[in-house]
Amino acid sequence: MVAAGVSLLVPDDPAYPPQLKQIYDPPLVLYVRGNATAVSLPGIALVGTRHPTPYGMAMAERLACDLAARGLVILSGLARGVDTAGHRGAIATKGKTVAVFGTGIDIIYPKENTRLAEQILSSGGALLSEFPLSSFAAPQNFPIRNRIISGLSIGVLVVEAAEYSGTRITARCALEQNRDVFAVPGNVTNKNSWGPNTLIKQGAKLVATWEDVWEELPADVRLALEPAASAESEAGRTASLFQEGDLPPHEKKILALLKADEATHIDELVEKLEPTISSSEIFAALFELELTGKIKQMPGKNFVKSF
Repeated sequence: MVAAGVSLLVPDDPAYPPQLKQIYDPPLVLYVRGNATAVSLPGIALVGTRHPTPYGMAMAERLACDLAARGLVILSGLARGVDTAGHRGAIATKGKTVAVFGTGIDIIYPKENTRLAEQILSSGGALLSEFPLSSFAAPQNFPIRNRIISGLSIGVLVVEAAEYSGTRITARCALEQNRDVFAVPGNVTNKNSWGPNTLIKQGAKLVATWEDVWEELPADVRLALEPAASAESEAGRTASLFQEGDLPPHEKKILALLKADEATHIDELVEKLEPTISSSEIFAALFELELTGKIKQMPGKNFVKSF
């Protein structure tokens, strides 16, 4: 007997997610709480380490917020860290998010995310599992769960992960399922960056802003989501990680010197800024601004503003 508020979906059910029917080993049964239609909508899986840096948390939440605001469902696993940031980002913009469990649908894991699970449901999202009710967390469940996260998605976006981790399993599942793989680059000295940096080296799409994901979406998906994306653009929200007012002073000074329609050479920037900012600080600030999508580097060490 299925618990109250839980829907049971099997492959021949019209509500069963069609994208899961395309994978090698689709679940024979899905337990769903919440908005069952959300699991069939176009979505991006956002995954990563349970122990992210502040940068990783900020990137995950910002990207989830920007993508969800444009109509994409954010898919993740309700774990600590990057998963939590992804779900929160979608909820913050009143978007939809789906959490795929490695436990029974009635077992919230970790318990600290009980309130987050409730927020997912109240925001029009869903909780999903193939494991029977009352199934507790077990290490072998989570790699099995990961194929559903990737299988439901158009593509998997990795934000901070060790080189060998459950997140890399999800990325491998995505490739086997013919899904796109995206990755946010990170500090090469941080082990959390080795996973996404290696994926980029192997051909994953580098992501700094939501546009990097958007431009890779199938044409029919972009067309279907265009009204939501247009409304979001008209609202004037930025896709960058930080609002300009929140930027460090060095980055603000560089932005003030750059133009969107005219390139500025790095030597000119150094000449104007070096009396108050060292060249190493200028280079570091340029790297951060480029990484967050606020500026672009053109050939010949020239820079332009992105907005």
